[in-house]
Amino acid sequence: MSDTFKMDNIPFSLLDPAEQALVNASLDLGYYQRGERVISAGEAPEGVYVILKGRVRESEPEGEEEDRHVFVHYQNEDYFGGWSALRGRAIHDFIAEEETICHILPTRVLLELIQSNALFADYFQQNLAAKSEIVAQHGESQDMAEFMLAHIGSALVREPLVVEQGCSIRQATRLMRERKADCVLVRKGGRYGMVTGTDLLDALVMRELPLEQDVAEIASYRLVTADPDDYLFNALIMMTQQQIERVVIMRGQQLQGVVELTDVLSHFSSHSHVIGLRVERANSIEQLREAARGLNDLIKALVSTGVKIRFTMDLLAAMNGRLIAKLFDLVIPSDMQPHVCLIVMGSEGRGEQIMKTDQDNALIFRDGLAWSAMQETLNRFSEMLISFGFPPCPGNIMVSNPQWVNSVGDWTQKLSDWADTCEGVAQMNLAIAVDAKPVAGNQALFKVARNWFLRHLRNNDVFFSHFARASIEFDTPLTFFGNLKDKSQLDIKKGGIFPIVHGVRTLALEQRILVTNTFKRIEALIEAGLLRELEGKELAEALSLFIQLRLRQQMRRMESSPEGVDPTPNTLDLQLLNKMERDLLRDALQIVKSFKKHLVLRYHLGE
Repeated sequence: MSDTFKMDNIPFSLLDPAEQALVNASLDLGYYQRGERVISAGEAPEGVYVILKGRVRESEPEGEEEDRHVFVHYQNEDYFGGWSALRGRAIHDFIAEEETICHILPTRVLLELIQSNALFADYFQQNLAAKSEIVAQHGESQDMAEFMLAHIGSALVREPLVVEQGCSIRQATRLMRERKADCVLVRKGGRYGMVTGTDLLDALVMRELPLEQDVAEIASYRLVTADPDDYLFNALIMMTQQQIERVVIMRGQQLQGVVELTDVLSHFSSHSHVIGLRVERANSIEQLREAARGLNDLIKALVSTGVKIRFTMDLLAAMNGRLIAKLFDLVIPSDMQPHVCLIVMGSEGRGEQIMKTDQDNALIFRDGLAWSAMQETLNRFSEMLISFGFPPCPGNIMVSNPQWVNSVGDWTQKLSDWADTCEGVAQMNLAIAVDAKPVAGNQALFKVARNWFLRHLRNNDVFFSHFARASIEFDTPLTFFGNLKDKSQLDIKKGGIFPIVHGVRTLALEQRILVTNTFKRIEALIEAGLLRELEGKELAEALSLFIQLRLRQQMRRMESSPEGVDPTPNTLDLQLLNKMERDLLRDALQIVKSFKKHLVLRYHLGE
């Protein structure tokens, strides 16, 4: 066994060569027998301890040895004692559970490095969000930082061709040809409208308007706009969602320019919008199925290039939504579409499903609708989704199940009945349903039912207490994290994802917050004062980490499976995590534990 100190792990990899030389020159070695105290509560530690061999537990200092609560175990290049060294004394005992050898970095050197290196200091002193950002910028995905964080306000913003109200179609067309522009912005009073080449053709050929017609009369004034400080990746998401090829860039009321789809695609060198265009141009089920097959490759490309998990989720949610809506257009008769609304629920409704684990969908139809072929058509719709790679729901929550096909009146009654029961299957169904999002058909049908249900729940403290209880049903595996070498697998959905998602869902439902995405719900709860800003940001960062770690292992298992299926999508193999990931996971699970305490107090769940 080599006793060489490894500098390639964060936070020591954040040091410059001179600082790393100082560390190597200052290190000492400590040897500890099984049961020996490395650090005693109330005492000042020698410094930071980095385990070379063995295992150390951090535990309560009071009570009988076997009854003391163990907070965490350290092993395999883990470090401990940093917080205690900075505070001047330890509040817990650190005890060797087996023969242990540690590198020791003296406190005086630690303090010197904190003074000289801001990133190193942040890692020791800041919260999970700061640590994750440091890892993102200095870890394996460092090369993709520009890709992830590029802003719109760059050379990609084109100077627009602007004309005033009163400019004729003839003049606008001539200017577009001279400037080689394929769109023109029309200023009408204090507003801007857009006219594209397609709009000009439509005006002249289909509507037979005269060439001297004011171009302002054919402009569209419902522009999709973005701020120049926004992420360029978000512009790509907007283009996918809105099925457009241009975003107008505004800083406040000031026009900055236009971003074109071709420029965005050139910057990202991504196939994402190519898939989106194939979806929109599909005229048959088979063409749409071919487009859908590219989504898994897109996910792999985004993850492998280090795109932030929230960007990936937003883009995939937009593309899945368009795919499902297009299938709806192809399968549901056009004369029936105004009378029905297709909703997606669960993780798909929240926009948080990346790898397709199952489909949760339902149909709401107008009261009194007579459509004899409805269930037969919906059965075909579910079969098509399965062939597109959306697995069937194990709980049969799909439109092929008549239980999830309801009139507006029946749907509102079901929501009410589930809320009144609020236990077992009823609570699970309600949790899935309140994450619903309309994706096709007449969205007003969904909104009528949703708004009625929110009024039904107003001031119902008993309901929210029952509903919130599910958030604390599963143990947070933080206490057992040190035993992962023996117990190497963790259900990250039960241990981390579900408590955050359901707890935030409960708070959002109580506040009648309409967005369904967990991250956006957190932002709304911060704005409403239900969560402190730091607490909300930490929850969002923890959830991002859980989803990212799960996604990486899902992809690994799918690639090694002959059928391309992950049989255990929520399982984390902790032996595959590196030291950095274990550290972040430990921090994130502590955040979950604190959030659950918050829910217990708010909803009186301990009574």
